Order: sequence, then C-alpha cells, then structure tokens
Amino acid sequence: MNARRLRAGLRGWGGVGAMAVACALALVFALVLACTGTPADDAAGTTGRPVTHVVPAQTDEECTDPEKQTLSPSRADGDTIEAIKNRRGEKRKLVVGVDQNSYRWGYRDPNSGESGRLEGFDIDLVHRIAEDILGDPDAVQFKAIPTDQRIPAIQDGRVDMVVRTMTINCARMQEVAFSAPYFKTGQQVLAPKSSPVEGYDETLANRKICTAAGSTAYAKLEEDKKAGRLPESTDIRTTVPNQLDCLVRLQLGEADAVVTDGALAASQAAQDPTVQLKGEAFTTEYYGVAMKKDADDLVRRVNQILVDFREDTEDGWQASYEEWLSATLGGDPSKSEPPAPVYARKD
Repeated sequence: MNARRLRAGLRGWGGVGAMAVACALALVFALVLACTGTPADDAAGTTGRPVTHVVPAQTDEECTDPEKQTLSPSRADGDTIEAIKNRRGEKRKLVVGVDQNSYRWGYRDPNSGESGRLEGFDIDLVHRIAEDILGDPDAVQFKAIPTDQRIPAIQDGRVDMVVRTMTINCARMQEVAFSAPYFKTGQQVLAPKSSPVEGYDETLANRKICTAAGSTAYAKLEEDKKAGRLPESTDIRTTVPNQLDCLVRLQLGEADAVVTDGALAASQAAQDPTVQLKGEAFTTEYYGVAMKKDADDLVRRVNQILVDFREDTEDGWQASYEEWLSATLGGDPSKSEPPAPVYARKD
C-alpha cells in the first residue's frame, strides 16, 4: 500500500504552467479514441453528436432516493453480457465512456512515462469491471466523452457504460440505468484564493459562474436562481464541455468561480495552488456507473463487482482511494464512502 501512495505522490501536474500541458493534451485527444488496442465493435460508433444534453432539475415527485433504485447483484450472464463476450479478436473489449482530463479520476498524466495512458479512480474501477466480465483488466476500449454526451453515448450504443464521476439523480434515471453508488460527494464552489467569494451564498452576487454543460451543478444553479435561493445578479451562462475547461476559464479571468462536485473541485485545486474550495458542500450526491435502461444483466453484474470492490481490502475501493484521492480529499475516506447499497428497483 505504501508503494501505491508513493506512486500517487509522484504523479501530478501542479500550477498554471503545467496546466498548459494538460490543456494541450486534452485538445490533442479530445476527439480521439483512448484505446488499449484496436477499436472495438463498429456498432459502438466513433464520434459524438454535437448536441447539448441538458439535465433538468429533479422535479419528479414520485422519485425519491434515486441512489437506491437499482437492481440486486448477480454474477449471471444475460443477453447484454453475452453480446460483449461474443465480440471477436481485438474487438472483444468493454467499451466505456470516461473522462480524460479530471485529475486523479480519469486523466492522462504526462509524467507517467506511458504516453496516452489513462489513470485515476474511475479508471481503476473500469479495469476491475473488465477483468470480471472478460477476464482481462486491459480488455477495454476507452472513449473520451464530454459531460453533455454521457447519456447520448449510452443511448446510441457508442459505449457499454459510462464511468465518469456521473451523479445518480431522478432525471437521469428516466434515460439510463445506474448501478449502486460507488462514491459520495456534493456540489461545492471553487474560486481564486484572493476572491471575496466565500461559498454558495450571497457573495456570488454579480459573479460569473462556470459549470459543465449537462451537469448537475448547472441544474442546481438554474433551479436555485429561479427559486430565489441564488442572487439574481449571479451570471450562470458560462458553460463548457468539460470541467477542466472551467478551471482554465477561472485562470484566464473569464469566470469568477466554478461550481462542481467537491471531489472534482479538490482535484482542480491540487492542479492550481492559486484557487481553493470556498465554503462547504451544499448538496449530497452519489456517483454511479451508467448503462442502458434495458441492460438488466449488466447492471446486476456491475453491482456485484462493486460489492467485491468494496470488500477487497488489498486492491479494492480503499486502495484506489489511497492511491488517487487521499492527496486531495484527505487520508480519511469515510466522508467519501458510499452508503450501504439498497436494491429497491424491481424487474
């Protein structure tokens, strides 16, 4: 475990100067498949649709505790898993939508010595899923998916699943199926250390806020502004395809603050020592693995994998947290641990 910590300590970008490297890499790879081999099944597609997928606020009164609305675990193979296993040759891979520029979650570390290799907490989970289903942790075709393309990529069959710091909520459950939660977080404000912004409060008046298009952060800002819980003068029009773009906007002075998941905000603060988290998290959210609504066997299998991942004390959830996230979120993972799973969804 100490070796894992050491490797994590050696990884990092840090500072505005290195951010230029990260942004350059992101631009280079933005429309390129991140593969561990040759492309997988052509039916998965290779490009995203130029459509902004907006996630509305949770207004469905019948939807409560969305993180509990998933299927019970199972190791059985069904039609979805069989189709994945029946891919031949180099195409026999799990096709997964991920991020490529969220530091310590899914990112390309220019200091890793392995050009183009994706690393991070979400990436560890993807390898675990691939190993369980296909017997090879590297049997994965990674696809870099912008925030607003996560749901369309699943629905169009471009990916088998999305593992990309994706919050489970009622609106999204109308369009995709989720696993049980694998991480707990909440929305938080990120701003320059010198900024008078103090958190998610009246200090955001007359400030320009940046969020990712299609994110729960934007949905929350829009909802609160309409309800009068956010100052009327707060400008929430700045949206970008990916969270890292918000940090760049902040550095360029084109935004006054960023609202995003606290887990991602902490990683961005680690990249740039001139910014910091402001105030406490003002929501409670859970990340889940997203899949097609009718992929029941895959949902059940992923839920079983998550049970095993949590119970693995040597190379599971805890070890991955220590390697990737302890440096930004602290050594105590208890605040980030998901709740005991509840499988309330019926067939």
